[in-house]
Amino acid sequence: MIIEGIVVHGNSLGGRMGFPTANIEADASLDARDGVYASRVEVDGHMYDAMSNLGYKPTVDGRRRLLETNIFGFEGDLYGRRLRVELLRFIRPERRFGSVEELFRQIGDDRREVCGGGGEPLDPR
Repeated sequence: MIIEGIVVHGNSLGGRMGFPTANIEADASLDARDGVYASRVEVDGHMYDAMSNLGYKPTVDGRRRLLETNIFGFEGDLYGRRLRVELLRFIRPERRFGSVEELFRQIGDDRREVCGGGGEPLDPR
């Protein structure tokens, strides 16, 4: 599945914790399940592996649905730019954590899972 949109500002929590994300607003009607995905992003003609979370960020926000993408090896400003994110593999459902620290421990585990190739294939529809 491919999701495109303009990169918008978030709350910058991921960046402060070492996992900066490019955020794209995702309509509630988007037919994809909320959760963490292995993904791929093209920026300026270069393909990057990435990790994306689709959902409402229940631990820290819970109000608007976003696609947040941590682009591996990319440094730069993407605010206001159109981004095309390809969701490759579903890793786990989105969930609420007891603390921000617990959330970021899980994000580290998710990144290891994404880089190690785990997770389930996406429905090819």
